[in-house]
Amino acid sequence: MATVEIRSLTKIYPDRKNKDVTAVNGIDLSIQDREFMVLVGPSGCGKSTTLRMIAGLEDITSGEISIDGNLINDVPPKDRDIAMVFQNYALYPHMSVFENMAFGLKLRKFSKQQIKRRVDEAARILGIEDLLHRKPKELSGGQRQRVAVGRAIVRKPKVFLFDEPLSNLDAKMRVSTRAEISKLHDRLDSTMIYVTHDQVEAMTMGDRICVMNHGDIMQVDDPLTLYNQPANLFVAGFIGSPPMNLLRGRLESVDAHLFFHAEQSDIALKLDARLAEQGRSHLDEQVVLGIRPENMREVASQASDLAGLTAKLQLEVVEPMGNETFLYLRNGQQNLIGRVGSDAKFSAGQTLELAFEISKAHLFDASSGRNLAAT
Repeated sequence: MATVEIRSLTKIYPDRKNKDVTAVNGIDLSIQDREFMVLVGPSGCGKSTTLRMIAGLEDITSGEISIDGNLINDVPPKDRDIAMVFQNYALYPHMSVFENMAFGLKLRKFSKQQIKRRVDEAARILGIEDLLHRKPKELSGGQRQRVAVGRAIVRKPKVFLFDEPLSNLDAKMRVSTRAEISKLHDRLDSTMIYVTHDQVEAMTMGDRICVMNHGDIMQVDDPLTLYNQPANLFVAGFIGSPPMNLLRGRLESVDAHLFFHAEQSDIALKLDARLAEQGRSHLDEQVVLGIRPENMREVASQASDLAGLTAKLQLEVVEPMGNETFLYLRNGQQNLIGRVGSDAKFSAGQTLELAFEISKAHLFDASSGRNLAAT
């Protein structure tokens, strides 16, 4: 397949008031051969613009894109040896599934035997052999998406590009189709770049994930590293469902121990040696403490080993999810989410004492947003 190298890539749009709008802000990204790279971020972060520049559908303001070491900035889209799967399928309604999948090969003057062999192979991989005679209107959303993927497969490109391909599917179909795309990547052993706004898709599908915001790259890492070691506040709050609890407050020294005091609340937590070392240079300064919902647990009775690690919170909403339950909690002006097993019984209005697993917590600089573990 192919490596993809992006260097200082920038895209600037002029708006109606003659003010430049930077969609992609000089990013650098290396995508390895046969890697499944996911670009994820909120709407407007620059992920789809980046993908479209790789495809040649958007002009590059500045910077370079190379595939297998060859600069492609000025190469027409049809000559870049890439295949793109769009959100809206883009199937020809008057053509059968076979004709849709074969259309690009016909334009490239492939023989009828070559076309049939490639279409049959792709249909077999995708499990749509019995749909080849149908028209798109006779297919479900998931079937149409498989046809769109099949049209890309028959090209046998160096790089596959996916632009939010599951957005039009219902929740159940999204789960099954993302599993199919992951299996397809393993089977084809190809380089794939996949754009989504859904961090669950990103976490379950990507070998590595590139988190973007406002045209910049926030962090590039494997899914578990992003979850357990977020580089900054944006990644901490974006990756994870429900998201990480982020509490603003100050660090204070009490009897030679460092404590985090959450603002406008009664939450005061004793830091362990790791966090104390990170936070010592931020004493009496505002920081943000981050802790995942699963790293808080109910305290059944007073325990000396939990001194300085608990807080009382008002339970406002209980949200059963089937295999687990989310607890929406408040202490003063601080709102938190807890995650517990489905067998736990709670009622809105309860006051709970929760212990914080401080060894799993993070400290962030309140102004820059960076994780203090990285400094």
